[in-house]
Order: sequence, then structure tokens, then C-alpha cells
Amino acid sequence: MNFRQFAINNVVRNKRIYLAHFLSSTFSVMIFFTYALLLFHPDLKAGLKGSSGTVTLLANQGFVIAEIIIFIFSFLFLLYSVGSFLKTRKKEFGIFLIIGMTRKQMNRLLFMENMCIGLASIITGIGLGIIFGKLILLICGSMLAVENSLRFYFPLKSIALTAGAFLLLFVVIAMSSSLLIRKGTLIDLVKSEEKPKPEPKASRLLALLSVLLIGGGYAGVFTFVWISFSFPLLLASVVVVIAGTYFLFTQLSVYIIRALKRNPRLFFRKTNLLFLSELTYRMKDNAIMFFMVSIISASSFTGIGTMLAIADPGLSSMSNPYAFSYMNNWYTPNSERHIRQIEETLIDHQVPYVKGSYAPIGENNNGKIIKLSDYNRLAKALGYEERTLKQIDESFMTPSNLAIRKEYREQVEKGASGGKVNLEVDNQHVPVQLSTPGTDIVIPFQYEIYLYVVTDELFNKMRPAYNEEVGMPEGFYSSRTIQFIVKDWMGTRSFAPELIKSIQDDHSEKGYYEVSALVVDWLNSKQTNGIILILSGLIGIVFFTFAASFTYFRLYADLERDEAQYRMIGKMGLSRPELRKIVTRQLLLMFFLPILVAVIHSSVAFVALQQLVDFSVFGYSLRIFLVFASMQILYFALVRWRYLRHMYSKLV
Repeated sequence: MNFRQFAINNVVRNKRIYLAHFLSSTFSVMIFFTYALLLFHPDLKAGLKGSSGTVTLLANQGFVIAEIIIFIFSFLFLLYSVGSFLKTRKKEFGIFLIIGMTRKQMNRLLFMENMCIGLASIITGIGLGIIFGKLILLICGSMLAVENSLRFYFPLKSIALTAGAFLLLFVVIAMSSSLLIRKGTLIDLVKSEEKPKPEPKASRLLALLSVLLIGGGYAGVFTFVWISFSFPLLLASVVVVIAGTYFLFTQLSVYIIRALKRNPRLFFRKTNLLFLSELTYRMKDNAIMFFMVSIISASSFTGIGTMLAIADPGLSSMSNPYAFSYMNNWYTPNSERHIRQIEETLIDHQVPYVKGSYAPIGENNNGKIIKLSDYNRLAKALGYEERTLKQIDESFMTPSNLAIRKEYREQVEKGASGGKVNLEVDNQHVPVQLSTPGTDIVIPFQYEIYLYVVTDELFNKMRPAYNEEVGMPEGFYSSRTIQFIVKDWMGTRSFAPELIKSIQDDHSEKGYYEVSALVVDWLNSKQTNGIILILSGLIGIVFFTFAASFTYFRLYADLERDEAQYRMIGKMGLSRPELRKIVTRQLLLMFFLPILVAVIHSSVAFVALQQLVDFSVFGYSLRIFLVFASMQILYFALVRWRYLRHMYSKLV
């Protein structure tokens, strides 16, 4: 047997502990390849049909950034996992040195072992990426709302980039592995597993602080939602929750277990003595890992769920319910032709529609004044309640966006009266009595503005003052907006992008106009959020896999110590059902305690998000939790089965 065969046999012999390392490395390669597949895709590179330049720029730059993130975290993860394996094999390396192996030969052995796993991971990862490439493109095409999905192509550049990047990464990891065991004498290597561990301790003050920090962070998030939209407050709340989570695992968990051990009736009942004593060390040893898993998982859950909710068509139609909007001023000679073009296109495609318009006049205090008849015509077409004003000096306010609508709804629920205001146009001051504000968005604006709806009679009286203020003749308007209401606005997708582009290209030297289509705005939003979702989703899955692998590494790092412990207890009469019960309870805590904390953190974020939008995010959050929980349950069942099978063989 030559030295190369000896290295390969070492990998095969240690396949139990190397399996998770190999699978995680393969998964990292596959995800990196997937991003490369999308990065070099001809459709995304040139820009999706009907999408904005922002989407193309985001896709090109986002995938490059994702590749860099995956590469950096893969390096850190693989370095950690290799360090964990070497720690479990220190005694083996000590024996190699005793029987005559030189340090140089041992370094060569480690390099060859790591490169064997690395090359196998690269080949397997790229192979799986090619096999599932078509499916990945189909899923990504659906997320980006591409009508005929993304076409499949043979990704030569993606293969070369992935192979080159990970070959470099594994070479650096393999060269670094010898540095990880360079410290320590021969005696330290041989007796590395015999050093006793001190009993874990926890601070009562820091344990209490963890609860206060997490509670304070949650309170800060809801203060942001309900009282103040202060982003520094939101950022500070997130940082406080992260700090609280750290102390929860490092201090509070150990403190609770030590408190349980001080209860004799609980501690000496059945196998609790063994379970709680061992759990104290496991919680303390794995506290940092649990903390990282919780934060990474919570970020993944929240990011993916939020992106899914934002991309929903219902949210787009909530802020702007009109299928087509056309705004022009008085000096736009092409406006009538543009409006006719929209109407004729809708008729040609047999799409039923209702048209309405309004031409507001400016109020001096950041307000707009709308005629009641214009408001009611649009409200009726949208299926909302029509309003009446009994007196000429009566008015009501209508929301221009979702934030103001939420404010008006709270006023209506509290029964608050609008009071009296002075509408100022030029030097004219008209006192009006405000009635109950509207709670539906009929006149949408992109920015925050006060919208007053007044009687037609009052509107006509105030209009000359406005024309006089701007120095224009009667009939002048600075902006007129024509709205088209289409019930099935998603059905306009086939012709809306071309129609909007055709009107936008019909420039004129005179006048000013803006045209938009709800389905085009939704498509841009969907594709922008789809790119972000692909970026955050795949990175989140990679982080989640790394987190699960961390648990596996920690479990198998203590395997030999556990074997000796259970073998000794087995001689004292520990049965298989009792062993299964102890192991299952320990693994349940290791696998699901961080996930439970992450689910609680994410649930708070989703509840807060729900307060900001009148749109149910429950379905998306539940879907995300179920997907990740299913992955974790599957991983738990596999690890538990392998671990118990190994321990049964050691029991007497």
C-alpha cells in the first residue's frame, strides 16, 4: 500500500464523521454553481423582457455578491468542520508519530485526505447542479414571473468558475489543516481526550439580562410599528435581541439546568440524573453554535417570508387599484391620442373597463382639493361606498397611501371628529367642516399629501383663485389624471408593456405626461423581489445547512467520550429504551431549541409586519416554517438513527 492509498483508506475508514463534511461541501458547491448558472444565463445577462434596468442591474450584481458571500462562508464553514475532525483525531495522530511518522508526512497525509474530499465534492456538486439545472431554472423563472420560464443552456463558464473557485478553496483548507494541529506536544495529542472538563457555571445577573434584552428588543420593534417609524430604533431593537439571544444560550440555559439539578425529586427521578448532568456540558459547549444557528435561521425565515409577501399581486393593487393611469397637464397636445390608444387597445383585447378622471387644485398647505363627483365616480367603479356632503362648506379627507389610510382608520374606530380647517388657495381662505375621513384609497399618490374632497359647487368657486395664483386662464389644470379600472388587471400582462412603451416613446416638445400600468409595476416589483428572494433564499438554505452540520459535527466530536460513558453505564444496567430516551431528549434540544428560538424571533417580525400592511402574511410565514421544520425533522431522524445504531453496538 503506497502513501496515496493510505490517505484514501483513512478517509473511507472515517467516513462516519466525514459524511456530513462531504455532504455540506457538496451542497455548497451545488449552490455556488446554481448562482453561477443564473449569473451567466443569457436572459438575465441581457435583461428580462419587460423588466426595468434596475432588475437587470440587481440580477447581475446580486449574483456576483451572492457568489462572494457563499465562497467566504464556505471557507469559514469548511475550516471549522476540518478543525472539528482534527480535534477528534488527535489521539490517532499521536499514535502515528509514536510509530515513526514524521511531521512532514503527517502534513502530507492531511493535505491528501482533504483534497480527496474536496475533489469528490466538486465533481458531485457540479454534477448535481447540472442534473437539477432545468428544475432550478423553472423555479427561478416562476419566481421572476417569466412567461415561458428561463431557457436551459449548457453552462461551460459556470462549471469553470465553480471548479476553479472551490479547487482554490480546498487547496487553502488542505494547507491550513496542518497548522491546526501544529501546536501541542506528542503527549498532548495522545492524552487530548483524557483532560477533565470543569463544571459549567452561569451568572444569575446575565441570565436575567438575557430575558430583559429580548423583551426590550421585542417592545422596541412594536414601538417602531405602532408609534414611531424610526429606523435607528428598529436597528437598535434587532441588536438588543441578538445580544439577548447570546446570553440566553450561554447563561440562561445553563442557569435553568443547574436550578433543575438542585431539585432532588426531579434530579433523581429515573434517568434525569444522567440526562441533566450531560445536558449542562452540552449546552455550555454548544452555546455559541446554538446562538449562531438561531440568528442565521431567524434571518433566513424573516427575509424569505417578507420577500414572498411583498411580491404578492394583492399588495400592489392595494396601494394603487387602477390598471392604467395617465396624468398630463394642460399643454400636452398628444394626451387625447394617448388616452384613445389605451381605450382602443382594451377594446381590441376585449377587456371590459371603466374610466374616470380628476383634476385637483393645489392647496397652500401641502394639500390637494378634489371634486366630489370625480371622487364618487371612481369610488363606485372600484366598488367602494359613495359619499355625500350636505352643506357647501363640508368636506372630508381621503387617504393617498397605505400609511395615511391606517391613520384614518384608527381615527374612524375611535370616533374622532375631523374638526374645522381653512383651505387656502392663493389669498382665498375657505373654512370647511371636516366629516368622517375616507378609509379606501381612491386617489393614490406616491408621496404623503392631504387630500380634501369638497362639493362641486365649492370646487368651482375655488378654482378661479387657483388659476389666478398660477397666472393661467380659465380651464387650465396643472395635472389631470385619467384612471382605467379593470377587474382582471393581471389579464393585461400580454399587451400592457408594449402599450406603455409605445406611449412613452411618443414624445412631444410641448407638455408633460406620465403613464403607468399596474401589471407592469407589479411585474417590476415581482422581478426585483424575485431576484432578492433567490439571493436570500438560496443563501438562507446554505446557512441553514451549515447550521445543521454544525450540530452534527459537535455531536460526533464527543462521540468517543459518549461511547465510553454509555459503555460504562451499560455495565451498570442501562437498557436500550433508557438510552434511546436519553439520546432522543438530548438531540431534540440540540436540533430544535435554536430553531424554536428562531421561530419565535421570526414570528415577532411577521406579527410586526402584519401591522404595517393590510395583507395576510400568515400563509407565507407558515409555509416558510413548515419547509425549514421538515428539513430539520428529516435531518434529526437521520442523525438520531445513525447515532443510536452506533451506541447500541457499544452497549454490553
